[in-house]
Amino acid sequence: MHDVNTDSRRVTRSVPGRLAAPAGLLAAVAAAFAYVGAVDPDEPGHYPVCPLLRYTGLYCPGCGGLRSAHAFVHGDFPAALQDNALAVLGYLGFAALWTVWVVHAARGRQLRFDPRPGLVWSLGALLLVFTVVRNLPFGGWLHP
Repeated sequence: MHDVNTDSRRVTRSVPGRLAAPAGLLAAVAAAFAYVGAVDPDEPGHYPVCPLLRYTGLYCPGCGGLRSAHAFVHGDFPAALQDNALAVLGYLGFAALWTVWVVHAARGRQLRFDPRPGLVWSLGALLLVFTVVRNLPFGGWLHP
C-alpha cells in the first residue's frame, strides 16, 4: 500500500512507551463513543442541531453521525448504516488505520501516513457525492 509508509529507522523507546500514543487516542475515541452510547442523540437538549440543516433544510455529510454512533455502540448496525453510512465507513477506516499504527509501534517502526493526492481527491469526491445524493429526492434512503 503506497499510502502508509514505514520509516526504516527503529524507534528506541520501550514497547509501552511506543504504544502510549495509540492507547491514548483509543481511550479518547472509546470515551466519546461511550458518551454518545449513553446519551441518546434522539432526546432533545443534549447535542446541538446541525446549523446547515436548521437554516437550509439540507443534510450535511455529518448529519446523523451521532445517531449512527449511538446505534453502532448498541450493536444496531442496520440503524447505524441508515443514520449515516459514510460515518460507519469512517469508524471502520479508523479501526483499520489504528490497528496498522499499533502493529508498527509494537514492532518499533515509525508510521507515516502520507496519502497521495488521488486518494485525498477521491475521498473528497465521495463526501461530495454522498452529500448531494442524500439531499436529492431519490436519495431519501440516505436521510438520517
